[in-house]
Amino acid sequence: MFLVNRIRQSADGKVLAENFIYLFLLQIAGYLFPLLTYPYLARVIGVEGFGKIAFAAAIMVWIQTVTDWGFNYTATRDVAQNREDREKVSEIFSNVLWSRCLLMLCSFLILLLLVMAIPQFRANSTVILVTFLMVPGHIMFPDWFFQAMERMKYITWLNLLSKSLFTLAIFLFVKEKDDYVLQPLFVSLGFIVSGIIALYYILFRWQVKLLRPSLSGVKVTIGKSTDVFINDLMPNLYNSFSTILLGFWGGSISNGKLEAGNRFVSIGRQFMQVMTRVFFPFLSRKIEHHHAYALLNLCIGCIGTLFLFLCAPWLIKIFFTSEFNDSIVVLRICSFAILFSALNSAYGVNFMIARGFDRQLRNITIVVSIIGFVISFPLIYYFDYVGAALTITSSQAMLGIATMLKVYSIKKQLTNK
Repeated sequence: MFLVNRIRQSADGKVLAENFIYLFLLQIAGYLFPLLTYPYLARVIGVEGFGKIAFAAAIMVWIQTVTDWGFNYTATRDVAQNREDREKVSEIFSNVLWSRCLLMLCSFLILLLLVMAIPQFRANSTVILVTFLMVPGHIMFPDWFFQAMERMKYITWLNLLSKSLFTLAIFLFVKEKDDYVLQPLFVSLGFIVSGIIALYYILFRWQVKLLRPSLSGVKVTIGKSTDVFINDLMPNLYNSFSTILLGFWGGSISNGKLEAGNRFVSIGRQFMQVMTRVFFPFLSRKIEHHHAYALLNLCIGCIGTLFLFLCAPWLIKIFFTSEFNDSIVVLRICSFAILFSALNSAYGVNFMIARGFDRQLRNITIVVSIIGFVISFPLIYYFDYVGAALTITSSQAMLGIATMLKVYSIKKQLTNK
């Protein structure tokens, strides 16, 4: 009750609470709506179809990370600190948009080469290329900008409406196993429609100027975010790479079992990401409140882990068919990743990046990711989808604990000074 009263009496508290609600609703559109279709898709496309979708999605994680290039944090931080200067905001927005378009083009060309050169990619070329449509849709929908301006409500409801319509389309048009490719297509269309709406608000309602492309501006923008980009990219060595490696060695069925179990964990981690992104612009300005935020974040992470671990059998049986029963052990193993992800969010993103310790966080992430990459080969080779789950969770544990210990060391040094 005391916390509620503090929020009501504080202008910053009201903004944080409002943005949390709207950003959480926005993430529901991207993650929980697909979850509503899972029981239906499990019956229609089966575990193999799920595996093919997961394989394509794992590839897109790499491309999405490249096109984001850390802007979700660096650009958010820059806009949050300059949001009263409309010219500066327009400059940041334009440079980020053109940078992401350039990175998307380069990524697409590389993807085409991989599809032509690698048999496993070529066999799944249709679903891979359809899933790629999420990338331009994600670029068109700069949720980082709304987060930085702390004005999420303007586009949340329209986003929810567009995602609802395309979720309904899955029930209407996916009727047999070969229709599995329609699922990423409709999800991509949801991103694109939402992106058009978002750009309308930014360019016409808020009068943010879209400046002409500047090579020097793009170069500086990419350079400033490189450390954060590496920090975002490296975890893919054990995260999405595990799915890709499992696809080569275990096939689509193993990927389907991993995806079914890990999907609930992904939603839980996305909830934690909402917490991270809501507090990031606030903590970038008022880092003295970090300790209270960290305690809140870790408590929620513990609750999420406990819930998924205990409810794993019930969740798998409710949302999937009996051929997904092996996913229960995956869900229980990966449930601990929520707690370790909370550690990384609280101490990595919302302290080290917020305070400008980008390079130190990058170094920790590189070391942990290389270890995760190395252990993925024996674990997946010998233990299949269970090995992939162990790789993801153990790597998250190393990253979260190492980041927390580093922040304690930094705080101690700052206190001594």
